[in-house]
Amino acid sequence: MTTRITVLFLATMALLPLNAFSQWGAASVVTDTASMRLLSPSVEVPGTVVSRFDSRLASELDAKLIWIAEVGTEVKEGDTVAKLEDFTFKIREMEAQSRVDREQASVEFLKTELQRLERLSEQNLSAKRQLDQTRADLAIAKSDHQIAQAQLGYAQISMHVTHIRAPFNGVVTERLRNIGERLNTSDEVLRLVDPRSLEVVARAPLSTANFIARGDILHVSNEYRSGAIPIRTIVPFGNPQSHMFEVRLDADPDVWTVGESVRLSMPTAGAKEVLAVPRDALVLRRDGVAVFKIAEESKVAKVNVSVGLGAGTHIEVFGELKTGDQVVVRGAEGLSDGMAVNIVSSATQ
Repeated sequence: MTTRITVLFLATMALLPLNAFSQWGAASVVTDTASMRLLSPSVEVPGTVVSRFDSRLASELDAKLIWIAEVGTEVKEGDTVAKLEDFTFKIREMEAQSRVDREQASVEFLKTELQRLERLSEQNLSAKRQLDQTRADLAIAKSDHQIAQAQLGYAQISMHVTHIRAPFNGVVTERLRNIGERLNTSDEVLRLVDPRSLEVVARAPLSTANFIARGDILHVSNEYRSGAIPIRTIVPFGNPQSHMFEVRLDADPDVWTVGESVRLSMPTAGAKEVLAVPRDALVLRRDGVAVFKIAEESKVAKVNVSVGLGAGTHIEVFGELKTGDQVVVRGAEGLSDGMAVNIVSSATQ
C-alpha cells in the first residue's frame, strides 16, 4: 500500500508545472546586466581561418627524391625538409672547380709572360706585336676565368638546393611525393604551414566598406567558439561582379585553428547608443519575447520586450528595463513571474 502511494505521489509531482516547485526551493540562475552600448545593424558573412604562411615547396632540380620529412614534423626556418640525390651535381661541381683552377693557372702564366715581355721591350729585345698579343691573351684568360667561376657558382647552387629547406617556421602538413620518385623542376614535394601566424579571411558586401576601418574589432564565431578580433587589413578592391571586397583579421593561434569556418558580424550602418542585454537573456514563448529581471527578495519579474539592433553577443531591447537591471541569462527557460531564484553567478558581482 505504501509503495502505491509513493508512486502516485511521484506521478502527481511530475505533472505539476515547474513553478510549483518554487515553494520547496529557489531555481539557480546566472545573471548579467542591462547596459547602454554602442551597437550598429550588422550582417553575418562567412570567413575562413588561414595561415599567413602556407606553402607548397617544390623541387628546383630534375632529380630523385631520397628523403622527406614526416607529416607533423615541426621545423625551423632553414631546416632541411627533403633531400634529392646529389651524385650528378657533385660531379658537376668538381668539374666546374677544375675549370676554374685551369683558367686561374692560365691567367697566372700570362701575367708572368707579360711582365717578361715588358722588361724585354724596355731593352728593345721584344717585338711590339708579341707584347700586344700577350696582353690580349691575358684579357681573354681573365674573362674565361670569370666564366668558369660563374659556372662553379651555378654548380654550387645546384648542390645547395638538393636540400629543400623550410622558408619559415612551421609544420609539415602534407607529403605530396614519395621517396624514390623522380622529380622534375617545379614538382611540388610537400606542404608547410605556420600554425602560429593566423588570420581570418572573409569577403564582405561593399555596403559595409564605409563602416569599418583597420583596427576595428569584429565579432567572430562558429559552433565551437567565439571572440572579438581586430581587422588587420582591408583590401581596397571591390569585385564588380559579386560586389564584395576582402577583409583580413588577426587571429589568436591559441584559440583558432587553420581551416576553421567562421562567421563575421559586419556593420551596415553607423553605431548608436542603445539599451542592450545579452542575447542569452531573451526567452522566446508563444506570447512573445521576454526577459526575467531580478526584483526584490531574490524574485524574478517577467518583462515583455521587443528587440532592435543586434551586434555580437548583445541585442537592443525595448521594455520596462533600465541600465543596471540584472537579467537572467542562464536558467530562465523554466521561470515564471514572481518565482524565487538563487543567483549563482552575476556579472555585477
